[in-house]
Amino acid sequence: MICPCEKKGETSVVDSRPTEDGTAIRRRRLCVCGERFTTFERVQFRELVIVKKNGRKSAFDRDKLSKSIYIALKKRPIDTDTIEKFITKISRSLEELGQSEITSNTVGTMVMDGLKELDPVAYVRFASVYRNFREEKDFVQFVDKLNVIKNK
Repeated sequence: MICPCEKKGETSVVDSRPTEDGTAIRRRRLCVCGERFTTFERVQFRELVIVKKNGRKSAFDRDKLSKSIYIALKKRPIDTDTIEKFITKISRSLEELGQSEITSNTVGTMVMDGLKELDPVAYVRFASVYRNFREEKDFVQFVDKLNVIKNK
């Protein structure tokens, strides 16, 4: 494994254990430079391809999904374990669809549905980027629609 600091492959595993949900192995590593870092080993059932709105295709990137979710949940009272379980749940759900090509709309909808339950503020944050609000009125309409649904 290549050290993220030294960019060299001279590392050793210090500790290895399964994650809480049993879907990955967490390994603590030590580089010869003295830097410690964590890696995860996960089962990948199939290669997933994401089909973007413009028709372009790219390989599913769990890290990209993770970054967008962490940004939406930034400074929210949700612990890291809960976030990681949520990301794993989304990844597993995509794999369980049984399709090798999945639209970005499907991924976005799954994330939004999950965030709606997990944290309403993160839901609105994610939606503002995912729905690509161009003007203030777009954002206000979205929040007003949420309030109508919530008050029913």
